[in-house]
Amino acid sequence: MTTSLRGLLMVGVAFLAVSSSAAALAADAPAAAVDANTAENQVDGVVVTGARTRTSAVTGLDMSLRETPQSVTILNQARIKDFGLTSVNDLLAQVTGVNVEKVETDRTYYNSRGFDITNFQVDGIGLPLIWGIQFGDLDTVLFDRVEVVRGANSMMTGTGNPSATVNYVRKRPTDTFKAAGAVQYGSWDDYRLEADVSGPLDSSGSVRGRLIYANEDKGSYLDHYHVNRNVYAGLLALDVTSKLTATIGYSLQDNRSRGVLWGALPLNYSDGTFVDYPRSASTSADWTYWNVKDQTAFTELDYKFDNGWQFKATGTYKRFNENAKLLYAYDNPDPATGLGVKGMSGIYPSKYESYILDAYASGPFQLFGRTHQLVIGGQTSRSTGKEWENFSEETIIYPAVQDWGSAQPGEPTYPGAYQASDQTDRLSRLYAAAHFSVTDQFKIVAGVNALKLKSKGYSYGVDTPRDEDKVSPYVGGVYDLNQNVSLYASYTDIFNPQSEVDANHQTLAAAHGKAYEAGVKSEWFDHRLYLTGAVFRSEQGDLAAYAGDFPNGQSYYNGIDTKVTGYELEASGALTDQWTISAGWTQLKVEGEDDLPTRTYLPRKTFKATTTYTFPELRNLKVGAAVRWQSAVSMVDIVPVEQDAYGIVDLMAGIDVTDKVRATLNVDNAADKKYLTSLMWNQSYYAAPRSVSLRLDFAF
Repeated sequence: MTTSLRGLLMVGVAFLAVSSSAAALAADAPAAAVDANTAENQVDGVVVTGARTRTSAVTGLDMSLRETPQSVTILNQARIKDFGLTSVNDLLAQVTGVNVEKVETDRTYYNSRGFDITNFQVDGIGLPLIWGIQFGDLDTVLFDRVEVVRGANSMMTGTGNPSATVNYVRKRPTDTFKAAGAVQYGSWDDYRLEADVSGPLDSSGSVRGRLIYANEDKGSYLDHYHVNRNVYAGLLALDVTSKLTATIGYSLQDNRSRGVLWGALPLNYSDGTFVDYPRSASTSADWTYWNVKDQTAFTELDYKFDNGWQFKATGTYKRFNENAKLLYAYDNPDPATGLGVKGMSGIYPSKYESYILDAYASGPFQLFGRTHQLVIGGQTSRSTGKEWENFSEETIIYPAVQDWGSAQPGEPTYPGAYQASDQTDRLSRLYAAAHFSVTDQFKIVAGVNALKLKSKGYSYGVDTPRDEDKVSPYVGGVYDLNQNVSLYASYTDIFNPQSEVDANHQTLAAAHGKAYEAGVKSEWFDHRLYLTGAVFRSEQGDLAAYAGDFPNGQSYYNGIDTKVTGYELEASGALTDQWTISAGWTQLKVEGEDDLPTRTYLPRKTFKATTTYTFPELRNLKVGAAVRWQSAVSMVDIVPVEQDAYGIVDLMAGIDVTDKVRATLNVDNAADKKYLTSLMWNQSYYAAPRSVSLRLDFAF
């Protein structure tokens, strides 16, 4: 299976490289910031990448993809609508080299290149010390596109793992009036409604606004589980002068879940044999819930000087509230009776607030008769987190495993809440980078990021002070072999303050390390076809690794040294004006201390591909497929548990019903493959079986 997949990818890349019929780049080609001057390079409404496409996602500097010494990928509106990617979990599952670990119904981890993704940004502004966990479903209706920078990204974040940085790019007010809506219905009574209205608010167009709304109410294949999500956003842009634009915005995602999983299914009987659950099996109960309210407000000032320089300042306030009544199952059932599983429950209100101010200036400068670029900026933030615990001292007894579909544990009593955690983090950083045009063929990027982190407070009875600082250099180079092919390499230090605690509730020290990346980028047929290949190596010391659970179900960790080496191949293109394709292969080795394999829940090999074909003469009928494959993964419960390699196929078809209405049919997991969502922990549950949804998009 592995050999055939690698062979298939190699053949596909070679075929793309020699295909003179390639006319336009694929819908999901690696790309970033879109310039209006690329409007003529459109394939089905998607901006074509190439030397004309610019990105500032890696260093904060305006550079083409050929000049950028890292891997950058974008998923945009065309991909979101074609494959019904209304959840960020579904969207990131299609990105080359990114794995989505759904350990529970309402808590999700992400990883790339062997490490957890801990950096998530909105319009380039990220929150420090993010755990890298998504609570609830993050809806994509707010975002125009999602950019993913794979590898270390210390310039733009200052902290994190050498995994990836995910940047959610907001929808913004438009210069012309646009209005759109959508209704959707899918398996398990999944109802969805969307509305999006944007345009000028005065005759001159100097004031522009946008309102966005979405509601999704859905059942589930899982017993007990149900979600209702409301999403709201309002944005206002004002041209104060011809050079200064002010933008303000507010968004709210209110996710309310019932019958949620905290932990998941014990995978083994007490004698070590595997439990054969139905896909609907859940250790939850109807009385559990996990409510998450995520609010963000921002103000942005953007000033453009006549000499090409730009100054931008952004102030962001983020408030995250959750209130959860959870049920955790532990112990393993008896193989004869199915009894033996116990449970514990707690109520967990929490409140997190962050204030962030980020400002930078960027623009060109002259040196030795050549034009170069410079960016200088700084960021300061203050984050607070308060958690309460109301933990029941009663031991909950589960019915026999075979009866879980018809019987459920009873709700215990709770003694009352106490404040378990109160922490404050302050982070300040300065950064600067320059893009030197040494020759027409050779470009160098050099930068530095200096940060200081101070924390105070306590967590579950233990003080958690922290005072750390770090200066991280970044250097990268790109050499154009010819008009089609460039070689690149980059290096950066890694500094990752960690929120995980050890068995004594002490916060782990920051992980330190180094990351290297080198590769080739190539463009063909007038920048219409994009092929990339990268090799990478990362080393981190004292990286948090799961070590066990406290009696209340919270996890604790040990710090271990971890090394990852690997390579990636990616190809994006359009074989004809109607046929777009993309493919990506990732292979890596993850080793811990004594060079032994670690983090075995991570697939060492993954393959992802999408394709769409449009028939313009048939009312723009479009058919497509998305394929995801991963190698075997494992973990240890009573005995080692392994999930074999598997592949998932999603199908889509869309057609213009009228010039204002488009219908799209999606079939996810078309082959009805049964597989576990993750083996990150020593419990898991089954992913969704085959599902179908129909969506109608309206344009006004």
